[in-house]
Amino acid sequence: MKNRILWLSLALVAGQAGHAFAQGPSDALRYSRLQFGGPARTQGIGGANVALGADFGNLTSNPAGLGLFQKSELHFTPGVGVGQSDGRIEGISSAAVNDTKNSFHIASTGVVLANRKADTEDGDWRGGAFALGFTRLADFNASSNYQGTFGLERASFLERLKPSAGVQPQSFYDNLDAQASSGRYTSDLGLAYGAYLANISSYRRGTRGDSAVVLRAQGNQITQGELVTNSGSLSQFDIGYGGSFRDRLYIGGGIGIVSSNFTQTRTLTESDNDPNTHFQSLTSSTELRTKGSGFNARLGVIVRALDNLRIGASVQTPTFMRLSDTYNESLVGSFSATGTDRVPGDLPVGTGPKVSFQPNDYDYTLTTPFRANGGVAYTLGKHGFVTGDVEYVGYRQARLHNDPNGANGDDYSFSAENLAVRNLYKNTVNLRFGAEGRFDVFRVRLGYARYGDPYVADTNDDRAQNFYTAGLGLRQGNFFLDAAGVYTTFNQVYTPYSVGGLEPTIKVSNTRFTTSVTAGITF
Repeated sequence: MKNRILWLSLALVAGQAGHAFAQGPSDALRYSRLQFGGPARTQGIGGANVALGADFGNLTSNPAGLGLFQKSELHFTPGVGVGQSDGRIEGISSAAVNDTKNSFHIASTGVVLANRKADTEDGDWRGGAFALGFTRLADFNASSNYQGTFGLERASFLERLKPSAGVQPQSFYDNLDAQASSGRYTSDLGLAYGAYLANISSYRRGTRGDSAVVLRAQGNQITQGELVTNSGSLSQFDIGYGGSFRDRLYIGGGIGIVSSNFTQTRTLTESDNDPNTHFQSLTSSTELRTKGSGFNARLGVIVRALDNLRIGASVQTPTFMRLSDTYNESLVGSFSATGTDRVPGDLPVGTGPKVSFQPNDYDYTLTTPFRANGGVAYTLGKHGFVTGDVEYVGYRQARLHNDPNGANGDDYSFSAENLAVRNLYKNTVNLRFGAEGRFDVFRVRLGYARYGDPYVADTNDDRAQNFYTAGLGLRQGNFFLDAAGVYTTFNQVYTPYSVGGLEPTIKVSNTRFTTSVTAGITF
């Protein structure tokens, strides 16, 4: 049986600490691809409120809508999210693996302070409203899993370290010995060496022209699986004001302070039941924790073109964020006492030692894209309204930058990562539609939103996000109560590692149902 003899390159293992361990295009997309948020009323109509006005969600979409408030209000919105995913390796016959991830969150809370002139008072400026509040704009909570068996047509996890040709100096091998003896690992190769998944061939050590590092041989069939768990959110604290000019033109502006936290844990396992190899299995575990903060600003306008027709538009500056990563990685292998493959050096039987990187911290900055919104709303007297929005997001304009004043800061240019952003992503359009029916003190709402696929690659996998929404409301005196449900569907396609196009491709189908309840008072 043909075994895979894997060689490791210096090119892939040198300099693994620092910026190279985490930052990349996926980080730029994660903090740029937002969702609509706000109280349950906003969510029930699919976030389509750019031209609607008198909605707290206008604070993050179009602050001109604050100018339509007739009364002050205070509200609080908790919520629960239930997520499910099905993951599989594309191109092989394997069953999808189901996983779930649930969360509790605060969707929105805030206050609107309205000040309006009486109809008998003179003046073109009829009043306005000041608002401040908290809105959750991105939900990172998700979990996915896959498992399957593949042969030589795909590269295993260990083969991601396959080398380029070249002669390494003796100091290269001495460095591996030093990492293992001190327990302070600084490279993927160091981890593999410390976990007995790689060894320096004893018959070659010290012979410069023939020096090499050999990995344990693997058989023809590899069973691989990976569990990826994400948690966290991106939220925004906003201050805004909207004013009314002759009750025909509404102008507003706002400033947002962004706060984000994201945690991703990945556990990849690989096993081989081939009796001809000593290798049995390995487990690679990584954890990335990212905290960030930033700011942005927005301006908006709404025109009451007809008594029942409103047209709105808003623009938002890029968000300027400072992010801090903490990264950990560990590796462990298990081995059998039997096997016909050559084993240089000593080899443990059973589970070998678990070895880990020293935690790496790195600070950097991110500029997310400019955003522009347009909307139309038509009111049906006291019976309700219909509304629709279109949003432009320039994902290709996201940029990563170094933060020389931060932890492990340096003068790294991020030019390769920013070029990858331009090559991988495209500018997209998001669509939102909603309607509300009013029945005495009750409200019924429906909505739909489609957020475009940000990837340039033209594949058969649509990675747009679809949101199906519904809601109910009650207005009783100065008290209001709203509930909303948002059902989200989206697909992900990714590779767990890169080996020149031979790595497995993973497709994950995701659904998530979020329900929120808003309680508030007007005064």
